[in-house]
Amino acid sequence: MECDEVMLTVRITAGEQLLLRRLAQGHRSDVSEVVADALLDIIPTLSAPGDAYRLLGALATPAPCALTVWLPTALADLLVPGAARIAQVTDVRVESASAALGAALRLWLAQDPVRLAANLSVMHAGRSSAAALAAA
Repeated sequence: MECDEVMLTVRITAGEQLLLRRLAQGHRSDVSEVVADALLDIIPTLSAPGDAYRLLGALATPAPCALTVWLPTALADLLVPGAARIAQVTDVRVESASAALGAALRLWLAQDPVRLAANLSVMHAGRSSAAALAAA
């Protein structure tokens, strides 16, 4: 049986978890949808070799809260080559797709919350337009 989504558990701080929930509430979506949007937003910004070290830095910072999210399979599949790229650049192997997602999510959440909300608004506006066209 095939599934369209993959369940992953990430480690984040209580403050990051609160921000994530507020962003989800502000955009009338669930936390998993915001995490998927975050991944789509941050992946294009992680192209330089130094970015791999930023991801490792996010992994090294303690994160006591576990958060379980559902990601579309195609999006979750991007985490494996991302983790491989980190290992290639830094010679440090990222232990799992969940760890890679957690690092990317923590980098995304470290940005200005106003900017994050604005980016989500743009992403959700595009979805609303596409849904309206599909319904017509």
